Amino acid sequence: MSKNRILFVDDDPDFRQEFCPLLEAAGYAVTQADSEKQAEELMAKDAFDLAVVDLRMERPDSGFTLAYHIKKQTPDFPIILVSAVNGEIGLNFSLNSKAERAWIKADAFLNKPLRFEQLKYEVERLIK
Repeated sequence: MSKNRILFVDDDPDFRQEFCPLLEAAGYAVTQADSEKQAEELMAKDAFDLAVVDLRMERPDSGFTLAYHIKKQTPDFPIILVSAVNGEIGLNFSLNSKAERAWIKADAFLNKPLRFEQLKYEVERLIK
């Protein structure tokens, strides 16, 4: 049986170094990207089962934009958005209302800092 493939997109190398090895130890094949642009290039040439995407990278809305483009091409592709925006500037995003789910093109939204168990739970829930 082949491993599920995760594209992990975050411009913070410390965050990637913390979570990618844990996902690999949990049995996933993880490919890292440090920008929206790099993630789009990887998605164009390779197949993944899920993406974990940081909200703020080269632009404040890079994660929203990347998720939008992925979902436009592949609506059922699972995406987990992660962000520290709530703690940094006080904006609170969630997928709790129909209105938010209409414009946030993701299947889960996790606030940083987060525990690996939170991320693993969402990955397992979305990859079936």
